[in-house]
Amino acid sequence: MKKVILVTGASSGLGLATATALAAEGHTVYGTTRDIKRISGVSFNPLQMDVTDDASVNAAIDKIIKAEGKIDVLVNNAGNGITGPLYSMPVDAAKKQFEVNFFGVVRVSSAVLPGMIEKKQGLVINIGSLAGLFGLPYQGLYSASKFAIEGYSESLRMELQNTGVKVSVVNPGDFKTDFTGNREKLPFTLKNDQLKKEFDAAVAAMEKDESIGASPDKLAAQICKIVAKSKPAHSYLVGAIGQTIVPTLKAILPGPIFVKLMNDHYGIK
Repeated sequence: MKKVILVTGASSGLGLATATALAAEGHTVYGTTRDIKRISGVSFNPLQMDVTDDASVNAAIDKIIKAEGKIDVLVNNAGNGITGPLYSMPVDAAKKQFEVNFFGVVRVSSAVLPGMIEKKQGLVINIGSLAGLFGLPYQGLYSASKFAIEGYSESLRMELQNTGVKVSVVNPGDFKTDFTGNREKLPFTLKNDQLKKEFDAAVAAMEKDESIGASPDKLAAQICKIVAKSKPAHSYLVGAIGQTIVPTLKAILPGPIFVKLMNDHYGIK
């Protein structure tokens, strides 16, 4: 059955691939961006929306409802990344990270869910991250924002149990997208050669992992499968086996060994 689907953050990367793949399957897809000029020549319906602004979100949702009468599926994909040392992190940077990655999810979901509840059907797919299942050095704010999505989604699923509305979380590993180039890198301000060396090594490692990541089409294909399911799973891990196995390793390894394993990968010896 063809559905009306809203995908946030659809101007590039995972969002663009997802909106394009869903449209190719015959769904009516609306893909959002803060700047409508960033989306052109696509197979879906471009829609301007800033997930950090209540008025912008409500206006965009109203346009879809007036045109289609409903939203069957919401894919909360919009997000950004900030890298920097947590031990000298400005609170304003933390607020900026959460405003898009977490509060954006809450804002859009709260605008869409009442309509789904009224119709007694719907699906919310929140794009989390493997980094929302285990911490990453020098990506701590990003990890924290994605951990928040896990808790939000779990609680939301409980609340919606008797409404017909489903909630799934997709946890991607590293994919080759513009996310790497768009990540905000906070300056290293401490006079500490050892920590500066570790910071540089960790940033280099994360960028290398992303540069050899899979195509966003892999994630898009998984989301298409989820949309087609009558009973989607609560969570999906998508990525290279060397990354998707890490949550299992975290569960079975002693804490100090897991931390050493992660630090070794990121050049923190």
